[in-house]
Amino acid sequence: MPVLTPEQSRAARALLDWPQARLGARSNLSEGTIRDFEKGRRIPSIAKLVALREALETAGVVFLAEGETASGGPGVRLKKSYASATQFLDGEAGIIDKNEM
Repeated sequence: MPVLTPEQSRAARALLDWPQARLGARSNLSEGTIRDFEKGRRIPSIAKLVALREALETAGVVFLAEGETASGGPGVRLKKSYASATQFLDGEAGIIDKNEM
């Protein structure tokens, strides 16, 4: 089984409400690497996939293996104790929506 599938990466980012840039910053990978992976254009090295998965797990994502989901395929969910508010690291920027100004 792959360390991480493109579908799991997209779903995990959606659960966290993270753009590709934030996942890139948290995993020390380029936004382009994440974009190409999630669109199925290329498969990063195992080390990069592990870095992506670790960044998502640190943020509260739990990865489900095949057979652990209703569809039978691999999936993701958030830890039950995960706080929904997005946490920023020191020096990490965020995007301010019009309603947050």
